[in-house]
Amino acid sequence: MIDARSLTRDFVVSRSQTVHAVRGISLRIEPGELVAVLGPNGAGKTTTMRMLTTLIAPTSGTATVAGHDVVREPAQVRRHIGYVGQGNGAGHTQRVRDELNTQGRIYGLDRRAARQRAAELLDALDLTELATRKVSALSGGQRRRLDVAMGLVHGPSLLFLDEPSTGLDPQNRANLWEHILRMRAEREMTVVLTTHYMDEADSMAERVVVVDHGEIIADDSAATLKAKLAGDRIVVTVAGDDARPLARLVDRLPGARDVVLDGNRVEAHVGDGPAAVPELLRAAVAADVPVATAQVHQPTLDDVFLALTGRSLRESENEHGDPQDPKTPKDVPA
Repeated sequence: MIDARSLTRDFVVSRSQTVHAVRGISLRIEPGELVAVLGPNGAGKTTTMRMLTTLIAPTSGTATVAGHDVVREPAQVRRHIGYVGQGNGAGHTQRVRDELNTQGRIYGLDRRAARQRAAELLDALDLTELATRKVSALSGGQRRRLDVAMGLVHGPSLLFLDEPSTGLDPQNRANLWEHILRMRAEREMTVVLTTHYMDEADSMAERVVVVDHGEIIADDSAATLKAKLAGDRIVVTVAGDDARPLARLVDRLPGARDVVLDGNRVEAHVGDGPAAVPELLRAAVAADVPVATAQVHQPTLDDVFLALTGRSLRESENEHGDPQDPKTPKDVPA
């Protein structure tokens, strides 16, 4: 469905400054996959999405989407994809049903087919009761459902979602994803999304692609990435003030790394936390080390990013460095 090879994108900020937003990304996505692209602000995620959806041309490299070249055949690419960007796509003064009808007509449906398709999507995304309401009167969650509906009007085989649930409360996020996953299953769509919510990528995506500084630094299932790159974390305390004997025992566990001693507390990463803790407790009893508490923490995708880059993904999002994904008027295609 997607075959991108060595994609790059540079932005000329001034005569003396060029930002290398994407630095040789190669990515292959098969039909039917749900792939999450993760990375901090400025990593190049949105720039990559914009190249794959024909909104901007790559500086170098090639990409085919749904079998069509994004540079030579942009119209063919657009016929096969749906794209839900970060902003709301519907006009604030328009009515919900009218926007869907118009979108259908733009994609070449006749009036009857456009009305029928709009009715199907209104029903599928729980928007029927809002059909005559102006977009400006919708809640954030309702607007995002309308954006998804607009991206699906023409029945695309591939749907791009650029941070679709940002700004929504947990209930609206869950509601939106329930609709997206149901429609994906019904239509056997391929879905590619960017998100800042680690739980979304962890629980829903079959593959996770981690991007940093315009390059792919990891590509695998969430479970495999967590097992290989992060591992389980154990936190153990002793009854007294001196945990040095406990730290020595922890350091002998198979696969133990990053052992940290802090007062009566020892923390470490291990390959299999549920197996390591009983082994540690047996060793502690034999060595007469008084263990007070023992906890196992399952790794998160943020732990994966920390293992890959040495910094937390959430910390990276708050950094104020040079922009990797500038959006200036000159970047918008005519």
